[in-house]
Amino acid sequence: MTDLPYAPSSIRALPSWLLGRAAARGHRLVAEALASEGLRMMHHAVLSAVAELGPVSQAELGRTLGIDPKDMVAIVNDLQKEGLVTRTPDPDDRRKNAIGISDGGRRRLRRTRRLGDEANAELTAALSPQEREQLIALLTRIVTPER
Repeated sequence: MTDLPYAPSSIRALPSWLLGRAAARGHRLVAEALASEGLRMMHHAVLSAVAELGPVSQAELGRTLGIDPKDMVAIVNDLQKEGLVTRTPDPDDRRKNAIGISDGGRRRLRRTRRLGDEANAELTAALSPQEREQLIALLTRIVTPER
């Protein structure tokens, strides 16, 4: 474990510390990969959500992703300026905007998903395919515990 901040051995053995270090490394790897395509992680998340949800109101998009409305406006403006999303009047309520993904957005998303997959493969390179599946299953249980 190189390049990790010092922590006493009793702390280095804690799942919470290890998860935090793994998350920080994963975040860095994915952020660097996305940056090569000119996207930040939050922009990628919004673009992915728009692709998955179809035309969606900007307000609903922000609520769904848990992004502050002011931040959502800035992100959508950035994505629109890049030609990655479209903003049209919502057919159900013309006072609202419906955000859709453009053809250019779909192309960029295909590239960034591939880069994200490569970054995650690097993150888990020390694991066998079966161990990767097990890790994902275990992390999913930690993130969404049954009550």
